[in-house]
Amino acid sequence: MLKIFSLTAILEGISYLLLFGVGMPLKYLAQIREPNIYIGYAHGFLFIAYVALAAIFCIEKKWTLKRFIILFVAALLPFATFYIDKKYLKPLME
Repeated sequence: MLKIFSLTAILEGISYLLLFGVGMPLKYLAQIREPNIYIGYAHGFLFIAYVALAAIFCIEKKWTLKRFIILFVAALLPFATFYIDKKYLKPLME
């Protein structure tokens, strides 16, 4: 379960960067909408999966609501899920 959560955190972070670093400029600067649609779908799915796994993982590990809020806010900020993976998830795998 931890490996799946860690992978989801990384993929969610990558999809976030692709959406706002590639998809949005293509949509608004080059008037190309198609990549943004598919990247947006992938990011939406990964965002929901990340938040659901964060909730499940917090319940399993008996983590506090504060820790869940940290995990949730990380999904809203660029690069933050990479930090979460390194600080919270990787040490649990060792």
